[in-house]
Amino acid sequence: MTTDATNPAIPNGQRTLGKVRPHQTQNESLVFEKSSPGKRAYKLPPLDVPAVDPAVLLGSEHRKVAGLLPELSEIEIIRHFTRLSTWNYAIDLGMYPLGSCTMKYNPRVNEFVSRIEGLAEAHPYRPDSLSQGVLEIIDLLQRCLIDITGMDTITLQPAAGAHGEFTGILLVRAWHESQGNPRRKILIPDSAHGTNPATAAICGYQVENLKSNAEGGIDLDALTRQVDEETAALMLTNPSTIGVFESQIHKIADILHAKGALLYMDGANMNALVGKARPGDFGVDVMHLNLHKTFSTPHGGGGPGSGPVACKAFLEPFLPTPVLTRDKDSAKHHWNYDRPQSVGRVRAFYGNTGMFIRALAYILANGPDGLRQTTEDAVLNANYIRSKLEDLYDLPYKTASMHEVVFSDKRQAAKGVKTGDIAKRLIDYGFHPYTVSFPLIVHGALMIEPTESESLEELDLFIAAMRSIAKEVEETPELVKTAPHSTRVSRLDEVQAARKPILRWKPETPAMIVHAGPHGSHDAMENLPTV
Repeated sequence: MTTDATNPAIPNGQRTLGKVRPHQTQNESLVFEKSSPGKRAYKLPPLDVPAVDPAVLLGSEHRKVAGLLPELSEIEIIRHFTRLSTWNYAIDLGMYPLGSCTMKYNPRVNEFVSRIEGLAEAHPYRPDSLSQGVLEIIDLLQRCLIDITGMDTITLQPAAGAHGEFTGILLVRAWHESQGNPRRKILIPDSAHGTNPATAAICGYQVENLKSNAEGGIDLDALTRQVDEETAALMLTNPSTIGVFESQIHKIADILHAKGALLYMDGANMNALVGKARPGDFGVDVMHLNLHKTFSTPHGGGGPGSGPVACKAFLEPFLPTPVLTRDKDSAKHHWNYDRPQSVGRVRAFYGNTGMFIRALAYILANGPDGLRQTTEDAVLNANYIRSKLEDLYDLPYKTASMHEVVFSDKRQAAKGVKTGDIAKRLIDYGFHPYTVSFPLIVHGALMIEPTESESLEELDLFIAAMRSIAKEVEETPELVKTAPHSTRVSRLDEVQAARKPILRWKPETPAMIVHAGPHGSHDAMENLPTV
């Protein structure tokens, strides 16, 4: 790995081809800072009707002073927002090594299908008789997911993974209540996803931590000691957040069931199991799926996500209402609202239908063999990275890795370099950082998941970057500790950014703003106090 002769901090040979234009490596000014009084991106024709006083037209709603708005030409506006768009890293540009977050590529055919006019314009208020096509898609997706998971029934209503957890634990509570006792606590391993404890608490349960064993899995002896008649369920992430499959999961299920407790599986990592193993076959009672992680729908970014919940038949009466059913005589689909034991509605309408269409397109395009290969490729890619980096980065758990591998910064910490420093230096090599400092059971964790999307060439580029950074830590650790060096914004004071964020622009001098005249022209100006 070589570096730019003009700036030793910026590596060559990865993604940087030739010199970079200055504006691409400098911070972009705010539109307010670019603003010049009188500039316009438009010109209105002369007024050809009698003018109306806005105060008469709007009454008390009339603003006496115009708002503070930037004044720029059209080309300045276009270039400003185009340059800002180049700041975004995307799966279309390169690999996301984020462990657990599973940023895989979303095939364009999925997007095309979801935009077909009859599907994109379907409205949830449209009667069932006019929605049979969409309802058939929902029904087919449900049947596919039931077959993939080995469960008996499913709801697509939850709008995200954590929302799916919430719905699943509501089912657990409803079932226990129907047995006469909601029970008191839920066990959660220290290797679980971070949302699991919050989900249990929101559903009214006390959280009891379960320590992992030396292999990173469930300690069966500890589980046997902790599970009792007050245990409602164990929330198990499988494979766990260190990328390890729970090889004793049958025994885990037996221990729980012997005490009347249920086994909930966080299915966020199902992309390591699809086509190879079915949770329903090894004792799981209820689980959620993340369509954006496993079945290639876009990440929500606050919405629209999708976190279906699959369960065994004894939990079916408690599924959120309504439930999709099919008439035996007419074979028509309709929504069934007559659900006296249901936990109720957990989301408006029926779920994020656009995500259902994308997920089904992905499943049907791959078929059983393709889905199995996808899983095998994801596991192969993770283990390839592990084999190429474990001589330079500490591997706290030697157990076989599944879809992701978790290193620690133990070796680099001896030089004063931590996982966050390595992640920031990785930006200089043109890659998005991996997941930093998670899971918590690995101190200084580097959590890496390439997914099945990445080619051998891309994996080798990432591995070369990580090996180069490890060498820099040994030879010039300060270079890594002060990274990134090639970005528009350099390293920030993270404590101040979190505790005292600057959320609003303030001009250095009182800004000048404009009154709109009766003809829409700007004929007066006034000082605006700094805010």
